[in-house]
Amino acid sequence: MPSFDIVSEVDKQEVRNAVDQVNKEVSTRFDFRGSDARVEQADYVLTVHADTEFQLDQVQDILSQKLSKRGIDVKCLDLGKVEKVSGNKVKRSVTVKTGIETELAKTIVKLVKDSKLKVQASIQGDSVRVSGAKRDVLQETIALVKKGISDFPLQYQNFRE
Repeated sequence: MPSFDIVSEVDKQEVRNAVDQVNKEVSTRFDFRGSDARVEQADYVLTVHADTEFQLDQVQDILSQKLSKRGIDVKCLDLGKVEKVSGNKVKRSVTVKTGIETELAKTIVKLVKDSKLKVQASIQGDSVRVSGAKRDVLQETIALVKKGISDFPLQYQNFRE
């Protein structure tokens, strides 16, 4: 039975490369000279440090640009609150969301079932597996999900005959 998986994955190496590019650019820019602006990475959690909130926003913009140039959708970033650190320095944690959360998975399954297409959708951990009798119906399902879920980056993998 033909099937495919709906997933949300981010390449950790591409995130690391983008963070390295951001730190390199910030260290060479004149407006950041002498400041403590940087981005640190711990797995899928990024911490943006800066001297002021304005600089924090600038570093955040540079990070978003570098991530999008590396093919990472910035919709998967979950921005934390700005926290004051010693003195007047600030930081913000940014989480790179991977996997489909249960609420979104339930929404996708409901969207597929309400469409009356002859496919079955089931939640498989942090992905959704869709199977059907014909390949054309699966392609219609992909188009339906792309149209219905636009606020979260999804990939369609493991298309099997």
